Amino acid sequence: MTIEFETTANPVGLEVHDSLEQRHLQIETSASVSPGSIDPDEFCFTVDETCTIETDEIVFDHRYAVTIHDQTGQAISNFEAGETAELDDRTQFVGVSAPIKLYVRVDVPGTIDISLTGLRITLEQEGVVELGARSAHDRPAGTITTPPDLESVAEAISAVPSALKTTSPERTWPTLRGHPPLIELGDRLDVPEGIDRPDGNVELVVPNEYLAVYQAAPLAFFLGATVRTGPNPRLETPLFERSLAADDTFGDEIAQLLKRFFFLDCLTRTEGIFQYDIIERAPLEDELSFDLVDIYDKPLPVRLERYLEIPYDVIDPHTPRWPLTAYVPDKPDSVEVVPFVVNELGIIRESRGRTPNTVPQLEPTTAQLVRSTAEYRSPSTYDDESAFVVPRIRDESVEHAWFGDAIPQNASKATIEAYRNQINRDARSESIEILVVCNDARMIDEHDLLDETYGTREELPFEIHSEFGVDSDQLATLLTQGGYDFLHYIGHATEDGIRCPDGNLDVRTLESVDLGVFFLNACRSYEQGLALTRRGAFGGVSTYSDVVNEDAVEAGETFARLLNRGFSLRAALEIAQQNTALGEQYLIVGDGSADIAQSDGGSPGVVELERWSEHEFGFGIRTYSTKEYKLGTVSASDLESVVDTHLSPGFTPLTPVDEEKLLEYLTWTELPILFNERLHWNDGIGPITLE
Repeated sequence: MTIEFETTANPVGLEVHDSLEQRHLQIETSASVSPGSIDPDEFCFTVDETCTIETDEIVFDHRYAVTIHDQTGQAISNFEAGETAELDDRTQFVGVSAPIKLYVRVDVPGTIDISLTGLRITLEQEGVVELGARSAHDRPAGTITTPPDLESVAEAISAVPSALKTTSPERTWPTLRGHPPLIELGDRLDVPEGIDRPDGNVELVVPNEYLAVYQAAPLAFFLGATVRTGPNPRLETPLFERSLAADDTFGDEIAQLLKRFFFLDCLTRTEGIFQYDIIERAPLEDELSFDLVDIYDKPLPVRLERYLEIPYDVIDPHTPRWPLTAYVPDKPDSVEVVPFVVNELGIIRESRGRTPNTVPQLEPTTAQLVRSTAEYRSPSTYDDESAFVVPRIRDESVEHAWFGDAIPQNASKATIEAYRNQINRDARSESIEILVVCNDARMIDEHDLLDETYGTREELPFEIHSEFGVDSDQLATLLTQGGYDFLHYIGHATEDGIRCPDGNLDVRTLESVDLGVFFLNACRSYEQGLALTRRGAFGGVSTYSDVVNEDAVEAGETFARLLNRGFSLRAALEIAQQNTALGEQYLIVGDGSADIAQSDGGSPGVVELERWSEHEFGFGIRTYSTKEYKLGTVSASDLESVVDTHLSPGFTPLTPVDEEKLLEYLTWTELPILFNERLHWNDGIGPITLE
């Protein structure tokens, strides 16, 4: 069972626990409760587990967005921080957008109060309240087998949209896009029962090559389209045909179509089930040749034809930041990578790049401690530029994931094993288990900083385990049997192993590891990080050259703070590289969307501030996607004087805010703050000084 409800005594109420994703949701009640049972099928929403309690009050210690639905599930209204909503004397559902999606069914009148610090549902009288919870974890419905010939591969890709739950504009909501079925190579084409090919009438005809089929897959998924190869590439519907490029620009055109259709559907859905304003809509409304209210209910081919009327240059500045670009080799076995990229609506590019002119190398002074296994810089396997590659496109997405050979610069090294490891993960313990290993006493400063960082969020159960001077046998045991969700290693490494007091532990000699995410904060830990992902880990951060200890300490602390606040690996690395001494030699290995903790209150973000006058600041926020809050999520800052509801991942322009209101807001938020080109950490409740 993925979701569990458990009673709590301090505070009284319930805790909802997702044992697969390790997400927690605390529910306080006015008195102790005894959960009863109810059939999940009695809910009009898809939920994993349900229960009933008797209470007149439900309190959440974080601010969550709220939607009120009628008894059929139709959304009636949405509410954000600072608002109060009334519950009528009839059956209604209160949808709470938390790390675990929760629906609260009530049959009596009451009020909902949403503050900057929490959410309270108060009923006029005690009664039976039904709760339904849904995990954000979405496993593939099955595995498609295909032989390696191009025609069969295209047929397999055509079944990927089976995970799409609607072709209405509402499919831009992440919860209405399930994980595509997996694909593996075999002797014959086999699409298991239950994986239904789309019965729509949209078709993508693509050039006769593997790469073109792969590049079309994310767009085909979003449109519910079939894919076939043939002459005259085109997007074909019963209403129109649009020619597509037949040369190297095919991938560019597919990427633009995906962004165009997704973004304009996001604008159109604001007139649908959930009606709300987003800042991307206002500057474009006069540029649109159609009315959003009118087009919402139109068939898909009609919407697509109208969307194509808008010049791409008009909408491009307003589209959300894309989370992922994947560089995939143009060969048959790459089809197995495609469903994982499609799950994030990633853009697929050819794994093509150039050899760098130089490889960034450290030139430490004699007074600086280097995290290699020697006191001085030692020769590296990767001193030769030919071991590296620089992807052709590097500014398209938050993460650029390289699935090809060689070590990427300015990109992450993705492995299909890392994605599969997460699909196959078992239920974990209720607490987040973190292992910190320090194998050099001279680097104890970083450990001490981490000891004050991981697990500082009182609402999440962290267990921190610290080990010092761990020998190779003990480290092997910790990796293979420890079951840790996160490893933060401080010390030395080479291509051939992680340094221990009795020698190196080469992870490549281990059959498997029981580990989630890792940060190998040591010189030249790339090969060891790569081995971790291929033996069980989800992803992490490694280095391909030497690093100075002082810089590594700052990098380690910053990374720990960001992961602790719910940022993914890809977001944490981007923020740290932009705002600390963490250099290009750090890179993600595995799945960049992996994380270790939930983000409460929506997509995690960085507050960006500029002082404009003595009592006024410019305020903006830059948000990032997570596994719960994927592309298409709506985010806002909860600063009442600022209108900044926007599509995530994305950022808002700086808008004026009074200093007094800003300081009040910062007192209650724990988002990192970028001010005067420095990151500031708002730890706990209390004022922050902006100088």
